[in-house]
Amino acid sequence: SACQPLSERLADSDRQAIQAAVDGFTKAVLASDFTTAASYYAEDGMMLPPNGAVVQGRSAISAFLDGFPPITAFTQNIVELEANGDLAYARLTYSMTTTPPGAKVPLNDSGKVIIILRKQPNGSWLTTRGMWNSDLTGRTVIT
Repeated sequence: SACQPLSERLADSDRQAIQAAVDGFTKAVLASDFTTAASYYAEDGMMLPPNGAVVQGRSAISAFLDGFPPITAFTQNIVELEANGDLAYARLTYSMTTTPPGAKVPLNDSGKVIIILRKQPNGSWLTTRGMWNSDLTGRTVIT
């Protein structure tokens, strides 16, 4: 019914599929497998990185991720997940360790993410838009 809370409109199977997509993306990034990481985005998906232009399409997303400094630790946790029909959004937190070019020590970063997902005919969910930024203040972490 229209009065039903959004969170109750998301079947457990959909929650599990979205969690699996987030986990798969996270594992692929840690493995530096950016083709697989990009496969969790729709063909026409977009990344909206901090301090940078929109990155549109799977191949561009893969190339963008490949340009990151080596990532030695990366976790993401879904803290909010809502859906209506075949559209969902998730708010996540992330924690990452990377060594930017020229840095003498690794940088530990944490921040927040918003992703918008669309359910696919096979029951999986693909990200159509992804946006994130760091909780660190006073500097650009990764652009």
